[in-house]
Amino acid sequence: MATRTRRTERREEPLSRERIVEAAIGLLDTAGERGLTFRALAEHLATGPGAIYWHVTGKEELLGAATEAVVGTMTAGTAGATPQEEIRTLALGVFDAIETHPWIGTQLARAPGKSPMLRVFEHLGRQVQALGVPHTAQFTAVSALLNYVLGVAGQNAANARAHQAHQPDTGRAEFLDTAATAWADLDPAEYAFTRGVADQLRDHDDREEFLAGIDLILTGITARYQ
Repeated sequence: MATRTRRTERREEPLSRERIVEAAIGLLDTAGERGLTFRALAEHLATGPGAIYWHVTGKEELLGAATEAVVGTMTAGTAGATPQEEIRTLALGVFDAIETHPWIGTQLARAPGKSPMLRVFEHLGRQVQALGVPHTAQFTAVSALLNYVLGVAGQNAANARAHQAHQPDTGRAEFLDTAATAWADLDPAEYAFTRGVADQLRDHDDREEFLAGIDLILTGITARYQ
């Protein structure tokens, strides 16, 4: 009886595309893309799959809408911000979004010609234009930034998932300490550089390192074209 009452209460709120997308994001976060089925979504929303199909035509549209909902908040822009600040803000937004919603990285990489990815590409492109980069070099500059953002953010999220899967009871600091110790114990003739930066692996902050990489790219762009 309690379950029936709870479902009745949930169904009193009208089903909308926004509610469906919100529920889809929740399922994607907890169960991944494979866990996003219309049956699971219907159960979560206490409705039938047919009602959901009234608002979205299929899984691909739903994935696109979920990606759009997350990415749309990153490309609004900030009044008075410099192009460099805009790029850093967007890059960090994508980094944090992929860490929170690991499926986002896959969706952005899978559909470079679709709307969510184009929003990120467009926003970066406008900032690169504002930096005074010549038209013939703008595509290269934006591509370098975008590939760095998606690559590093995706790798960071993958590392976090691997850590949770294989060492769920180990904290990040302990995990990094173990990895740094392993680096320090490598053969000094074969891995001289890696041994030399082992302490930096132990003490680094992923977000700070990510932004430092963005700054390196921006420094190169401005040094070459300004």
